[in-house]
Amino acid sequence: MSFKKTLKATLALLIFVCSILVQAETIWIDVRSPAERKVNHIKGDPLIPHTEILGEVRELFPSYETEIYLYCRSGNRAGIAKSVLNKAGYKNVFNKGSIEDARKARGLLKN
Repeated sequence: MSFKKTLKATLALLIFVCSILVQAETIWIDVRSPAERKVNHIKGDPLIPHTEILGEVRELFPSYETEIYLYCRSGNRAGIAKSVLNKAGYKNVFNKGSIEDARKARGLLKN
């Protein structure tokens, strides 16, 4: 197994174990492109581009009950990703709109 795959599997296991330990955990996912993330991101949130959302979420968060909040630049790609996850059976998926909307929702913006 390559180092990248081993690291990815270890990270997936760690996230899975942490999600079990923290009962009311909410997952926030940035569904923008890697280039957009380099310019502006929320520390600690995983980047899963909307075109890769289903495979990555299935691997990292196998429970269909996981509460998942998605955001992008405007909310459009988050809406696409939400639809994909809902069709796959995920029940608690929310489009939080833009990255700035996500910051506001989490109290990360200073007034």
